[in-house]
Amino acid sequence: MTRMKTVFVAAMAGAALAALSAHAAETLPTAGALVVVPAFGEVKHANDQAVATLAVEEQDKDKTAAASRVNQKMTQGIDIVKKQDPQASLKTQGYYTYPVYPDDVPLPPGAKPKPRVPTSWRVGQTLQVTTTNLTGLPKTVAAAQSILTLNGLQFGLTPETTKKLDDERIHATYQNLNERIASIANAMGRKVGDAVIDTIDFEGSGNYAQREGAPAPMMMRASMMKSAPDVAEPSFEPGETTLQMNLVGKVKFK
Repeated sequence: MTRMKTVFVAAMAGAALAALSAHAAETLPTAGALVVVPAFGEVKHANDQAVATLAVEEQDKDKTAAASRVNQKMTQGIDIVKKQDPQASLKTQGYYTYPVYPDDVPLPPGAKPKPRVPTSWRVGQTLQVTTTNLTGLPKTVAAAQSILTLNGLQFGLTPETTKKLDDERIHATYQNLNERIASIANAMGRKVGDAVIDTIDFEGSGNYAQREGAPAPMMMRASMMKSAPDVAEPSFEPGETTLQMNLVGKVKFK
């Protein structure tokens, strides 16, 4: 009798557990539900533009002499770059002149400080070179380094390529939104046709979205190099740029 009671109790418990599981497995009503769906898109492209920063700096006791040498070398450097890469876009910038003072020497007690007099003047200027001729870039830079120094080098995308990639990025992000909506509808036991997009925020600026800063373009910088009569061609690897986009869609189920 005791054994039969045990079997009966176990059977009742199993039935109760099965009923509870069946109840929990029931799908909650989703009619009229508003679902917020974040989506993400990404496209990559090989960099097709370079921006090189070339510079010249001179120091002399005579400010005029220093400025004259800077002006002469910059003119020569521009001529070299134009000859090597006629299609490049050039922009001179960052002209500066400032005095160089001797190191401060501690004064004896009671001595009055004398007016500071510069021992020399430092004059410099930079040249920004924008080009799509990446194949000839090493040769151009090497030629320019006979006069100027290379202060920086940044690879990126041309405006035309950026616009093209922006179209692809929007398409990829919107496609990801549709894929995620389909997955959500399937999880809810609903058909994709029951979902209607209410709002699409391509900026992902809602409080529900994690806003990310604009992706920084991949960049390679070259350290300053001393000019020399004959400079070996440097080696550059342009790399690629990745553009990303976040969007948030509000989807309402019928």
